[in-house]
Amino acid sequence: MSLSEQEEQRRKSREEIIDLGIDPYPSETFDINTNSQEIKDDFDEKKKNFQDVSISGRIMSRRVMGSASFAEIQDSKGKIQIYVRRDDICEGDDKTLYNTIFKKKLDLGDIIGITGYVFKTQMGETTIHVTSLKVLSKSVRPLPVVKETTDEEGDSTKYDVFSNKELKYRRRYIDLIVNPESREIFRKRSAIINEIRNVLNENNFLEVETPILQPIYGGASARPFKTHHNTLDIPLYLRIANELYLKRLIVGGFDGVYEFAKDFRNEGMSRFHNPEFTQCEFYVAYKDYVWMMDFIEDMFKRIVKKVCGSTKVSCGENKIDFEKKWERYSMYEAIEKFTSVDVSEMNEDSIRKVCKDMNVKVDKSMGRGKLIDEIFGEKCEPNLIQPTYITDYPIEMSPLAKKHRDKDGLVERFELICNGKEICNAFSEINDPIDQRERFEEQVKLGNRGDDEAMVLDEDYLTALEYGMPPTAGIGIGIDRLTMILTDSDSIQDVLFFPQMKPDNS
Repeated sequence: MSLSEQEEQRRKSREEIIDLGIDPYPSETFDINTNSQEIKDDFDEKKKNFQDVSISGRIMSRRVMGSASFAEIQDSKGKIQIYVRRDDICEGDDKTLYNTIFKKKLDLGDIIGITGYVFKTQMGETTIHVTSLKVLSKSVRPLPVVKETTDEEGDSTKYDVFSNKELKYRRRYIDLIVNPESREIFRKRSAIINEIRNVLNENNFLEVETPILQPIYGGASARPFKTHHNTLDIPLYLRIANELYLKRLIVGGFDGVYEFAKDFRNEGMSRFHNPEFTQCEFYVAYKDYVWMMDFIEDMFKRIVKKVCGSTKVSCGENKIDFEKKWERYSMYEAIEKFTSVDVSEMNEDSIRKVCKDMNVKVDKSMGRGKLIDEIFGEKCEPNLIQPTYITDYPIEMSPLAKKHRDKDGLVERFELICNGKEICNAFSEINDPIDQRERFEEQVKLGNRGDDEAMVLDEDYLTALEYGMPPTAGIGIGIDRLTMILTDSDSIQDVLFFPQMKPDNS
């Protein structure tokens, strides 16, 4: 590995610090009693509080002025200025800690621990006067330098050499250091998950865990990742969904279960798709998809207000209002609304011709349901910006959803579309084992036609249904896509700490 001149110098500084008898990577605990944000929010000059603080952080800037210096350190909550004076941190005649270590051997990016007291400078900036300083971690690789430009109106714009998207995703740890807005995205993601969990717990749902490695993949239409278990000598699949296991638990007697699940689908990648993604799925006995629509609308309004402070959010050029009553269209109504074509009575050949006329790309493996889904995805979905329910899907599209109680050929299913993309998918679940077997068998036929996303037949799940499952409503919520909307993020890679990337051959 060839090192840059800066890296060589930092490694040399590390060795020199060690030669002076100072461990640049000490083992003992450094006790912290506050943070940068708490100090800046609560310091009061009149009260003289924060007079005995212990804090640590990464050196982000420094101005050395002889025997005294100002620096800025960054902890997990933000940045704060510190004031370091040689005679305050050095004992007796030994000025090594300041003259040699702080002035010459420490660099931007190094992590230090300090104690001291808080005051305000003549410029009014809240600052920590340092009374002791300890090296906690020497950085041997330089951080990207964040620069600022100021236009004629006085507005400043930050830019840095780490704005390259691909590099940010590959080295997320650097992105989190130099771009505080990235840290805020992931704090919001955590808040979204916590609030969903709060709602479900308050409704007495049980949080559970189901297998990630499965002998039969199911619960969605997707191509799986496949592996092999050596001891059992069987193929196993990374789950594409946890639906069938959660419904087994409803059969077992639980009235409501949920899981935050990592799911894996061996499919294409885009700014809306990553092969590993997060869903929250939950299932409620004795409810249907109409109840679920009302429940989700109320839950989302609460989540958005909690996380964003308002039910109105900006997402790119779109202003999304979760407070308004959400519109509802059936799948056929939506297609007719945006294409002026009624496909409700058409057979597969007729719909295939419609796809050709509309320049919707399809292939021979697609059945009637897939063709309709392609039309909807290309011609309707991008137009649905405000939260909208699409309901009552053709039976061919939904092998796990219960047949519609009033409309032949349809099922009781809805998707929540927002900002042009699906966020939730929900059903009144099939609890008739004979009907479910027939639907699985239709999927097998599609698979034999070449549809590599068709579902496979799960005999054990059918056995569970034969013991009796109560009427049940179920849903899957895409955590990544919801986070994209609530953080105004353009790509799913922005809301995943470590998105999948092509190998770096540079």
